[in-house]
Amino acid sequence: MTKNALGVSVAALALALGAQAAQAERLSLYCSPQEEWCQIMARTFEETTGITVDMTRKSSGETYAQIKAESSNPKGDIWWGGTGDPHLQAAEEDLTEPYISPMRDQLHPWAIAQAKAANDKTIGVYSGALGFGYNTTLLAANNLPEPKCWEDLTKPEFKGQIQIANPNSSGTAYTMLATMVQLFGEDKGFDYMKRLHANVNQYTKSGSAPIKAAGQGETTVGIVFLHDAVAQTVAGFPIVSVAPCEGTGYEIGSMSIIKGARNMDAAKKFYDWALTKEAQDLALQVNAFQVMSNVNAAKSEFAPDMSAIKLIDYDFKKYGASDERRRLLEKWDNEVSTLPQ
Repeated sequence: MTKNALGVSVAALALALGAQAAQAERLSLYCSPQEEWCQIMARTFEETTGITVDMTRKSSGETYAQIKAESSNPKGDIWWGGTGDPHLQAAEEDLTEPYISPMRDQLHPWAIAQAKAANDKTIGVYSGALGFGYNTTLLAANNLPEPKCWEDLTKPEFKGQIQIANPNSSGTAYTMLATMVQLFGEDKGFDYMKRLHANVNQYTKSGSAPIKAAGQGETTVGIVFLHDAVAQTVAGFPIVSVAPCEGTGYEIGSMSIIKGARNMDAAKKFYDWALTKEAQDLALQVNAFQVMSNVNAAKSEFAPDMSAIKLIDYDFKKYGASDERRRLLEKWDNEVSTLPQ
C-alpha cells in the first residue's frame, strides 16, 4: 500500500469512527427526587443500555420552571420523579409529550389514573403521603409536647422550631399548601398556613431539606413526605415520623417526556425501563421508601403503610392545573410569606 493510499485509509477510518460516535445515543435527564436516587437511576440505565446520560437534579418546581423557560429550544429529554402537580401543569401547558408505554399493564391503577388525567403526557412512578418528622432529642431538650396533628405545629411553643420548603420551588411544599386548602377549605387553609408561618425558622428550596436539617439537629420539626422522614430514621438519626391526625394529602411522583426532546428514542427507552420492577427496585438501595408504581416492585418493611394513614381525596387534576397552581402560589406569596415571624 502506498503512503497516499495509507493516508486515505486512515482518514476514512477516522471519518467512520467519528460518524459512529456522532450516532451514539445520549439522554438528557431532568431528575427531581434525592441526588442518590437520581444518580443510581442514571448510572444503571447507562450500564443497561449503553446510552450516555447527562443528569441534572433540581426540585420539582425548579424543573418545571426550567422546562417552561427552555420550551422554544428544549435541552432536556425526560423528567423523572418529583411531585405530580407540576407534571400535570407541564402537560396542560403542552410542555410534555404523550406516550403510552407497553409497561402500563404492570402498574397500579393510581399510576395510570395520573396518565389519564394528563392525556398520557405523564405517568405515576411512585406515591407517598405528606406528614412531618421531629427530632426526639431536640423535642426533649426544649421541653416540647409530642406533636401528633397539623394543629399542634401552630402552638406558640413551636415558634422557631419548624422548617418547610418554599412552595414556589418545592413540589412537597406545594402539596402541603394544596392539602391545607382541601382539608380545611381555602379560607381556613390559608389561616392555617399563616399561623404555621409564625413558627417557621426557614423556608428551604428542596422539599426533603427540612427533615435532613431535623436529623442533623438544626431544627426540631421538618414538614416533608413521610418516606423522607423514614429515611432519616433508617440512617440512624433520632427522627419520629407523624401522619397527622386530621388527615393528609399525598403525592403521585411522576415522569414525563419533554416536548421537542432531541433524543426522543432514548427518552422512550428510559421511560419504559423506569417502569420495570428492576428499575424501581433500585429505590431501596438508596433508602427511598416510596410506594412504587410497578405492582411487582419490592417494598421495604420500613416504608410507611399508606393503608394506615388517613388520606384525603386529593384532587390532582384541579391542583395540578396551571391557573389554580399559579393562583394559590401568588396568594401564598402575597398573604403568607410577607408576614412577620
